[in-house]
Amino acid sequence: MRIRTETVEDYRQVYDLNVVAFGNREDESRLVERIRKSEGFIPELSIVAIQGEGESEAVIGHVLLSKASVIDGDTEHPVIVLAPVAVHPHAQGQGVGKALIKEALRRCRELDYGLVLLIGHPGYYPKLGFKSARPYGLELKQFEVPNDVFMVHEIIEGRLATVKGELRYPAAFLE
Repeated sequence: MRIRTETVEDYRQVYDLNVVAFGNREDESRLVERIRKSEGFIPELSIVAIQGEGESEAVIGHVLLSKASVIDGDTEHPVIVLAPVAVHPHAQGQGVGKALIKEALRRCRELDYGLVLLIGHPGYYPKLGFKSARPYGLELKQFEVPNDVFMVHEIIEGRLATVKGELRYPAAFLE
């Protein structure tokens, strides 16, 4: 397996991957397309896992992180949100998702993004360093979710102490 930045040539396979990974529905595939067209898209944070070589090369995993904001009164803090992450059903449970997320977090640090937030499975993401976000003064009102699924990962030490307020997902997530 190789991990690299997604290219335009990968778009069709990434679309199909998200469909099959999420139970043959297109919601996440369409979300990826909307994010790519938005101001919040960061090409370096659209990452694929590849299996095979040459013509037999296949996308078996994809993670997309994009820009969002935490609003505290008149102050807007740029943050990153992770969604979606998809792994082909035949490759699940083999560390593909974990490898993609670790690479994405490394890239966030390089790009000086200090916080990554998500809505995700409480049994999975804490293994990758995510913690419940609300105890750190972060709130989510756009979607009604339990505390244990709204999570944050502090990429750059000290950012959790300086960023408080309401996470606002961009329009691409709300369409």
